[in-house]
Amino acid sequence: MYFLTGWPRRLLCPLRSEEEPFYIQPSSQRFYFALLSETQLSVWFSRPSVLIVSYIESAKAAAQFGFYQKAEWKPDDSMIAVATAKGYILLFDVLGGGDDKYLYEPVYPKGSPRVKVTPGFKEEQCAPALSLEMKKPVDLEAPITSLQSLQEDLLVCTADGYLHVLHWDGLGSNGRKAICLTTIPFSLDLQSARGGPSLDLEGVHIRCMEYCVTLDGFAVVLSDGRLGFITPLSNTITADQLQGVWAADVTDGTCVAVNNKYRLMAFGCASGSVLVYMIDTTTGSMQLSHKLELTPKHYPDIYNKTGPVKLICWSPDCSVVMVTWECGGLSLWSVFGAHLICTLGEDFIHRSDGTKKDPLKISSMSWGAEGYHLWVLPHKQERRRQEEQEQDVEMVAPPNSSALQAGILQFHFIKSALTVNPCTSNQEQVLLHGEDRLYLTCGDPTQIHSNSDTHPHTHLHPRDGSPLHPPPNPDSSLSQGLSTLLGHKHWHVVQIHSTYLESNWPIRFAAIDTAGQCMAVAGRRGFAHYSLFTRKWKLFGNITQEQNMTVTGGLAWWNDFVVVACYNFIDQQEQLRLYQRSSNLDNAFASVTKLHSDTLLLNVFRDMVILFRADCSICLYSIERKNDSPNPTASVELLQEVSMSRYIPHPALVVSVTLTSVRTETGITLKAPQQACMAESIMLNLAGQLIMLQRDRSGPQVREKDTAAVNKKLLPFCPPVVLAQCVENVWTTCRSNKKKRHLLEALWLSCGEAGMKVWLPLFPRDHRKPHSFLSRRIMLPFHINIYPLAVLFEDALVLGATNETVLYDGMQGSSEPLEALFPYCTVERTSQIYLHHILRQLLVRNLGEQALMLAQSCASLPYFPHVMELMVHVVLEEEATSREPIPDPLLPTVAKFITEFPLFLQTIVHCARKTEYALWNYLFAAVGNPKDLFEECLMAQDLDTAASYLIILQNMEVPAVSRQHATLLFNTALEQGKWDLCRHMIRFLKAIGSGEMETPPPTPTTQEPSSTGGFEFFRNRSISLSQSADSVTAGKFNLQKTFSMPSGSSAKGRDVECAENMYIDMMLWRHARHLLEQVRLRDLGCFSAQLGFELIGWLCRERNRVARVDDFVLALKKLHKDFLWPFPVIPVGNLSSPLKNGRCRTGDLHTTDNLILTCHHWLHLLSPRLLKSQSADSNTTLTEYSIGSATDLTETSSVVDGDWTMVDENSSTLSLSQAELEHISMELANKGPHKSQVQLRYLLHVFMEAGCLEWCVVIGLILRDANVIKQVISFLDNPEVPAENVQSVRNGLLAVDAWASTDCLGYKPFLSLIQPQLQRLMESTSEQVQPEAFQPATQCSKLSGSEGLGGAAVPRAEDSRGVVTPLGLALPSLEPAGVFPRPPSEDCPPEQTEEQGEEEGTYDCTLS
Repeated sequence: MYFLTGWPRRLLCPLRSEEEPFYIQPSSQRFYFALLSETQLSVWFSRPSVLIVSYIESAKAAAQFGFYQKAEWKPDDSMIAVATAKGYILLFDVLGGGDDKYLYEPVYPKGSPRVKVTPGFKEEQCAPALSLEMKKPVDLEAPITSLQSLQEDLLVCTADGYLHVLHWDGLGSNGRKAICLTTIPFSLDLQSARGGPSLDLEGVHIRCMEYCVTLDGFAVVLSDGRLGFITPLSNTITADQLQGVWAADVTDGTCVAVNNKYRLMAFGCASGSVLVYMIDTTTGSMQLSHKLELTPKHYPDIYNKTGPVKLICWSPDCSVVMVTWECGGLSLWSVFGAHLICTLGEDFIHRSDGTKKDPLKISSMSWGAEGYHLWVLPHKQERRRQEEQEQDVEMVAPPNSSALQAGILQFHFIKSALTVNPCTSNQEQVLLHGEDRLYLTCGDPTQIHSNSDTHPHTHLHPRDGSPLHPPPNPDSSLSQGLSTLLGHKHWHVVQIHSTYLESNWPIRFAAIDTAGQCMAVAGRRGFAHYSLFTRKWKLFGNITQEQNMTVTGGLAWWNDFVVVACYNFIDQQEQLRLYQRSSNLDNAFASVTKLHSDTLLLNVFRDMVILFRADCSICLYSIERKNDSPNPTASVELLQEVSMSRYIPHPALVVSVTLTSVRTETGITLKAPQQACMAESIMLNLAGQLIMLQRDRSGPQVREKDTAAVNKKLLPFCPPVVLAQCVENVWTTCRSNKKKRHLLEALWLSCGEAGMKVWLPLFPRDHRKPHSFLSRRIMLPFHINIYPLAVLFEDALVLGATNETVLYDGMQGSSEPLEALFPYCTVERTSQIYLHHILRQLLVRNLGEQALMLAQSCASLPYFPHVMELMVHVVLEEEATSREPIPDPLLPTVAKFITEFPLFLQTIVHCARKTEYALWNYLFAAVGNPKDLFEECLMAQDLDTAASYLIILQNMEVPAVSRQHATLLFNTALEQGKWDLCRHMIRFLKAIGSGEMETPPPTPTTQEPSSTGGFEFFRNRSISLSQSADSVTAGKFNLQKTFSMPSGSSAKGRDVECAENMYIDMMLWRHARHLLEQVRLRDLGCFSAQLGFELIGWLCRERNRVARVDDFVLALKKLHKDFLWPFPVIPVGNLSSPLKNGRCRTGDLHTTDNLILTCHHWLHLLSPRLLKSQSADSNTTLTEYSIGSATDLTETSSVVDGDWTMVDENSSTLSLSQAELEHISMELANKGPHKSQVQLRYLLHVFMEAGCLEWCVVIGLILRDANVIKQVISFLDNPEVPAENVQSVRNGLLAVDAWASTDCLGYKPFLSLIQPQLQRLMESTSEQVQPEAFQPATQCSKLSGSEGLGGAAVPRAEDSRGVVTPLGLALPSLEPAGVFPRPPSEDCPPEQTEEQGEEEGTYDCTLS
């Protein structure tokens, strides 16, 4: 509503004097302020804030009258009355300056267009020169306690118990009446006035009094602390015509302030609280409406130490009240008690180092014009202390150093546009205005910047819109989108045009259009509007037109027209005007409608304008756009007039008037959806009472199609019904959305300290007949933590703003400047979800079906899961911490409600994790056993949620149960490849085992960011196999692996940890076995790399068990599929027969380059350093041959691109035949993705080290690497290799050969290439096996040079410890005649063939 901004400004009085001002009183328009010190009366101007005149009393007169005490202005600002200590009233005439008309004038540069204008224009910006003349003083012969101005009279209360009525002009004896307080009858209400209990007023006087226009009476505080209200029974104030009521049970009143708009009286008390009373219209008694007090929750240190209330000030628009106490400090409340600001806490009272500051003590304060400033006079000691410190700082003291310069503090405020122009309440934007700028939340800043900042002129349309931002259709859904309204905390700040501001300050009204792109402001005269498209203001071209109108009833936007209710000074009549946004701002383009009475309020609903007028009548007008002329205009037509004078005691009491489509009989009579958008009712906020007038449908209904549109008469309205009390703002929308009818057809109310209320429609489900007992609507109250300024209807959000403070007290020194005394205040955007409150209220009232319909309509909102969590959390906290037993607990109902949604499991566990452990039993008693919920998560494959339940189980169950469930989850996570979760589960299982029960492990759902993607286990060896690998005594395959054991603090700890590690290792081994059995090598590699599983050691042990290959063909096919590796094909020219069965399609060739690898590329996770350490760790010694470690692969694979370009350069020198080129392209097409190649090479290395020769053969086949096959077959010659292994390899190769002959001819050339090795294998096995054990499938031609590789070809491992040993050697002349010899240039340039042969198999060249 109102928000502090910046630092306060200090105004220094140019006249130095010993006296300091202690009292400030504003004139009726708040353009002038009278300041009193002991013998001085000064008048200040508001803008610029300067001293105009100062009257200093002579010493003789001061001795006669006594010091000045209070002052009061005559309503027309022509006189000031000053009360003195010795009972005198001094009256001063305020006179104009004669010839020297102005004290300060604006100076314009030569040729400025603002100079040669209408007479009277310049006066608006000048500070006038005034003089003060004292008239004859009036002696009342008793100390004066209170002054109050009426139209022609001045009321003065004196300490002898009299009420004096003085006439402002006739000050002789005829103009004066004295009424004794004891003659006024006081009672508890007006009904019992004639005979009920009366107050004994002997010796009592009025301490403080204020007149309330709308109640037509005086709120008084008596000297004994009682509170009262005095009503004149007739027009004149005479003793026998006054009647008083008093408030029971209050005896500590200190001061009073009245709110005319809401008919409230705020009484300050010695206890520090403010009691706000209203008058009961039926009995006339004083009724307590609400209290304003600091709560111990928010202000625990100070709430009961404030001292008595010193001053209460209502803002000029009556929407907020400022309170200060004897001990100092300022506090701001909205009219019905929502607390906005207090300077007794946080940064206002503490320095940045934590020490406390003394709160500012205030002797007097007053709001400035329109409430943009609060003028504050600090207490004398405060000011004296500050200024003495300031003078200490000055190096040279001023000549008159004893005299002090008086200071006034000006606090700056920005306020919501709703306070004065409530028609902005049907929009979804927040609009705040300060005295010279607007703050708005709308518009996506990035779009606006990109279109207007870079090309401010090029994109503009002649109609000043932008083609990139067409004006939206008003009927379309205008929900702006959450990103725009919530995306950031910053405001869009628009500076009001200085030319308009300097002549029309202060800004009185501001409005924004529905799309949030256009604003309009109105000051003292005229108005101006601004477009975010163009970033430009439009002002009246003719200043005379601007100065001849003043906006009276407010501003609103209708499509691209500004609707203005104004008074025309020339014709002296009230008018309704519409100006088109894109035309020039000129009366020539305006459509003008004459009105019969002054307009107080204006609002727009669809194509209708509703006006509330000073004669208490409501007028409805229709607006229609006309495009007949070059400048579009609007025609306005009167539809209906409704007189409200029977119901409204005073027109100023109407806070807002709104036309809505809200009806009490929602879903029943409204069959047609378009009917829901009609203007069905009028909502009137009458001094905080929300009154509804519905259309009367009780008469005979005429069908719409029967009557012509021209003579269709609007239905009359029923008598008004009161919907709610204490209403500050009302929000409703004219949009409709079938999916979210609950939210869009509801009425939203802001009710001060009572929070918010929503008047929600209740719909029958599935078009069933409604229950007769079910009301059509229900009013639901709910509390939110922010002050609501706008409602996003479809997004179920409330937007608001809040004050934030920043301390700048580093500049302390010997004096504390103002900046150190006060923090710098900023205003931030806030928002809050309210849906969970409404759902809960519906469930409390057994309206679960309605709650379900509402929740389902909002289930797509991004924060819907959070809504559900909040609902469970709030109910759980309330019920589980309640001291008394709850007869009808709500939590089971809420739990049952949430089960209707798929996020039930997640909601419960997130809520549990955010509440304390003590409440868990209560929660799970309502929602179900966490073990069952865990199992449901596993069934639903929601592993992250299951992991959260595990932490619940760990705290609530014995370790055995949590281990059992953790094992289940661990196995599932392994199966699904959720490696992060697996790592957390390993840590969790260890924690359970090592007794770290008191520190539950962190949430498994959080991902651990790490450069190696979770490979740190490899590096740190944090998973250790619990026992050394069985020494496989296989002669030359003697693999010894040493495993590090973690050192525990004690033997027992070591045993426990050892057992846990064993338990975890068993599960890891089981999973690895499972993967290998299913021929999922790629998954096995991922698993090993991600979890740091010691694959080689495990394979060594499983070499003759699970690491065998039963079916070579199946394994080969599975690898092709897993690694996205194409089946080889041969050029068409070489096909002896067409492809059979179509198993190996040539179409596979082209897809390989485009394949996207779905699995984690685990090989990239292996850094070379890490792999070397692994090789070093594993101490692998091979006697005959040594396989190059996988580091060569990763290191050389990065050079591929470079080498490929070298190939390109050299190939130009080669003359290649067409056939050779075809062969090269075939070779390239037969390779799979580079990543797969690297992964396969790595697996080959692992299997070689582990001695799993069958797998080496399969991988050698898929890579078509003859060297690998040769090496394996050489190994098979070893007597230590079991005979069944040799037999298996032989049978497998034969099976592959048979399969290749029938189904995949692409493998034939490679099989021919390794024919000599196969032959040798056949011979060696036939020696061991009976001859009938096998029949060769194909008869292969014997070729020369089939001896294979001699042992001397490769150096022994011992001799070449530091040398990288080759994985395969170049094979000269081993190809059969029918196959093209591979040109040396394919993988490396010819001259480098020998040197680089060792790396040949690692290159991967892709066809570009």
